[in-house]
Formats: sequence, C-alpha cells, structure tokens
Amino acid sequence: MSRTVKQPIGQKRLTNVAVVRLKKHGNRFEIACYKNKVLSWRSRVEKDIDEVLQTHTVFSNVSKGVLAKSKDLLQAFGTDDHEKISLEKGELQVADKEREVQLSSQFRDIATIVMHKTVNPETERPYTISMIERLMKEVHFAVEPNKSSKQQALELIRELTKHFRITRARMRLKLVIALNKKSALVERLSAWSAVIESQEEANKFFTVVCQLEPGHFRECDILVRDLEGRLEVTSMAVQKEGDGTVEDFTDAEEVPTKASSQSGKEVLGETSIVNKFSESFSLDGAVFGGEGKVPGTSDVAEKERSQEKRSSNPAPAVKQQRCNTCNAEVGDSKQYREHFKSDWHKHNLKRKTANLPPLSPEECLADTDIVEPVNDLNEYSR
Repeated sequence: MSRTVKQPIGQKRLTNVAVVRLKKHGNRFEIACYKNKVLSWRSRVEKDIDEVLQTHTVFSNVSKGVLAKSKDLLQAFGTDDHEKISLEKGELQVADKEREVQLSSQFRDIATIVMHKTVNPETERPYTISMIERLMKEVHFAVEPNKSSKQQALELIRELTKHFRITRARMRLKLVIALNKKSALVERLSAWSAVIESQEEANKFFTVVCQLEPGHFRECDILVRDLEGRLEVTSMAVQKEGDGTVEDFTDAEEVPTKASSQSGKEVLGETSIVNKFSESFSLDGAVFGGEGKVPGTSDVAEKERSQEKRSSNPAPAVKQQRCNTCNAEVGDSKQYREHFKSDWHKHNLKRKTANLPPLSPEECLADTDIVEPVNDLNEYSR
C-alpha cells in the first residue's frame, strides 16, 4: 500500500526570528520580528515597520504557528495598531551576542558623554576616551540597559569625582540684565563661585560672560528671569583645546621632552623647567657635583675632572675563583664556569676519581697524547 506524501501548501517558514511577547487581559500575544531590528525600532533608528516585522499577523504562539483570535485582539487593544503596541511594550528575548553588542555600544556611548562633560581640574583639558573607559573599569561600572546613557553618565561622573582627579566641566553663559540690577547678579555669581571672563556696561544694560558649575544653572536661569534679563548658553562644557604647554604639568616626571628633528639638539626649555628638574633629581646636593646643579652641554671642565678621577682611582681587582679539582686559580666567575667545560678539568676529574694527583695544563696535554694512542691500539686489537 502506497503512502501519500503530505506537503504543506501555503505555509511560510519563519527563519531568523526574534519573538516579542506581550501579556494583556490574561492573553499572550506574540509577533515575529527580524533580529537586531526591534532595538533599532525602539531607539527610533528604524522607522519602517515592514523592515521590523516578518509578518503583520499576531500569534498566540509563534513556534507552533497558532494565530491570535480577533476577539482577544479587540478586547486587549481596541485598535488596529496592535503590532506597534507589542513592539513598544512587549518583552524581547535577546541572544547573548546581541546583548553583548548592545552593552558594549552603550558602554562606549556613556564613556563618550563623560569625556565631553568632564575635565582635569588642574589642566582644564578633557581626558581621552580610552582613559575614561579605564577609569570606568576601575570603579567596576556596570551598564544598565533599562536606563538612558545620559542618566548613567551623570551618575558615573559623581562616582568618578570621589576617587579620581576629574571634575564636571563648567558651562559658559552670557547674561544680560538691566544696569540697575547689576549688584544682585554679581552677588549671586560670587556665591556660586562663578568665573567671570568679561563684563560690559552699555546702553543701560549690564552684560557678563562667566563660567558656572552645571549644578547652579537652574538657579541662575530662575534668577535671570526674575531680574527680567536674558540668558544665553555659549558652551555646554568649557574645555581647553590645542597643544599643551609645560605649565600644564605639575610634576617633573610628567613634563614631555621633545627633540628637534632639524637641528638634532635637545630642547631644554626655560629656567623654571630646569629648576623643577634640579629639585626633583638632586638629593641634598649629593647629585650633579654636590650643589644640586644640572650639568649643561658646555661643562667640559667638569667632564675632564670626572675622567681624571676615574683614571686616578683604578677599578678594584676582580676576585679570583679557585678550582679544588685542578688545584689552581682560574679567573673570575665567568672564566670559572667555562673552566668546568674544559678538557683539563675533565681529565683531572677522572684522576681524582682514581685517587691520583691533579696535573697542570701542559702535563694534562702530554698525558692525553700518551693515553689516546694506547686506547686506539686496544680498539684495533679487539
């Protein structure tokens, strides 16, 4: 009896599926989406829903292919946009690699936000992205996917300021108020420890450009509104730009040394730099001639005197090592080690085993010349 082969007709095989589930009114609804597209939809990167959904059909179980009932859909949603609601509020099962990519991307975004909002308090310059990431790892920072990157970055800045030399960058504001209300504004700015860059009085108006801590921005905005003035944010984060100078470094070890490729001569810098090096490298005048003086390139006399001292004070004699087997001095440690590999030492070692006295190198050579022909004769006679 022949068996009929059952081939499904009209079935669409779903591959590369990411299932989004939503439970509402006691019913479970599922939609089949493409992987990596749901997160793009929720972050508003992808706006075409056809690129996100594999099919517009709503299921109660995607793996079994069971469709949701129209009555349940109408009762739960009451609208035709049930796909969008499920996409926005549904639960998404994310694979390990997708989650890893998402967390690493968000980790990088948080580090970038921190870099743009913070500076070194001594140099007023921002840290690099790699340095920020290293600091984040040192404080054991963990990304929370449910929180925004900006919110986590602000919390991270408060944590970093407790452990490292880093601070929130100031904002640059331009404030314009009536001239007769100048004293009230200046008093509040001094209370907030604002850095005033410039101020001008013209046409019955007082204009001031200042740097302010971001935490006082809301209070400053309310104050300017009460004084019937105008506030303008010229920079969200004040950071120094361009190449650094020697004055940016406080420690002598941090001062970068540069060499001129054209002249080939070492750039020494100003007198203040030399003083820093002399203070850090001289120990109670015991270094560089006993006066804490840094030798220059023209101190030829001092070099000659040091060479004369070395020539007048010859190096102490090297201790000679003695070999007990050969009963002779063989030199320093290196020569002593090489002596153990020589034929002279090996020959005396054999004689020592036979309770015979050691031989000198010449006697050892003569004894070897006598023994070798005898051994050859014995070998030949066998």
